[in-house]
Amino acid sequence: MSDAFSLEPHARRIEKPWGYEVLLSPTDAPYAAKLIHVRAGKRLSLQLHDTKVETQTLVAGPGVMGLEGADGQLHEIDMQPGVGYHVAVNQRHRLCAAADQDATVFEASTPEIGTTLRLEDDYARPHETDELRTAERAAQ
Repeated sequence: MSDAFSLEPHARRIEKPWGYEVLLSPTDAPYAAKLIHVRAGKRLSLQLHDTKVETQTLVAGPGVMGLEGADGQLHEIDMQPGVGYHVAVNQRHRLCAAADQDATVFEASTPEIGTTLRLEDDYARPHETDELRTAERAAQ
């Protein structure tokens, strides 16, 4: 038998100015899984990750993803449910909800490490570092 086995579920809600995230995986797992809930008319920062790779899929509501293409331009994609949208290291991206309806996206990724560079942010937040991420989650 292994002491690492657990029957305990994982769900930790982290409030954000645009909505909230529900972290589904244990913090020490070799991956991260989360639900991202974006309130109507809100959007995440235009960002890129220096280490993290992620795949996102729309679960509920109309979602729009701004995603940098090979041409270097940011493309607005109307997300389709059940389809994976891959975000590579250093690829600019942003999630948005419709003006009148919330959106929920499932994200699977490498562990949440490294820096999230916020290139544009409606809430004037700084880049998210490992230290800032740890402090934010400890406060909630």
